[in-house]
Amino acid sequence: MRAVVQRTVSSRVMVEGQVIGAIGLGLTVLLGIKKGDTSEDADYLMDKIVNLRIFPDQDGKMNLSLQDVAGGVLLISQFTLYGDARKGRRPSFTEAGLPEQARPLFDYCVENLRLKGLEVQTGEFGAEMQVDICNDGPCTILLDSFRAF
Repeated sequence: MRAVVQRTVSSRVMVEGQVIGAIGLGLTVLLGIKKGDTSEDADYLMDKIVNLRIFPDQDGKMNLSLQDVAGGVLLISQFTLYGDARKGRRPSFTEAGLPEQARPLFDYCVENLRLKGLEVQTGEFGAEMQVDICNDGPCTILLDSFRAF
């Protein structure tokens, strides 16, 4: 499981011109689910996301977590995080989880974050979406449950 985590002032996701999810201060998380990912991968990644100390404290140092600042999460499923473009010019997505495996795991991630008391908004799984992100900093962190980076 992979995540692109962006510290944001605000973000929103639209489907067919309609806003279906939006947050103010918080994290916008683009989440890729790989074949073979499990709830243990999800638990690891969601815990890491919630506890990342990437928000500035009173001295301007990245020292506060999402919970410390009472921020929200906009969680967007993005299978293209497992695109492999090492050969040719057209990415292969063979490592991405199939919808019947990825959807329940995505829903598990949403519930995991909500159980931690966070406001969670989402995109629409499998839909063509437009995501507006006002990245703060900019601050972007890459996470991988296999600790590849």
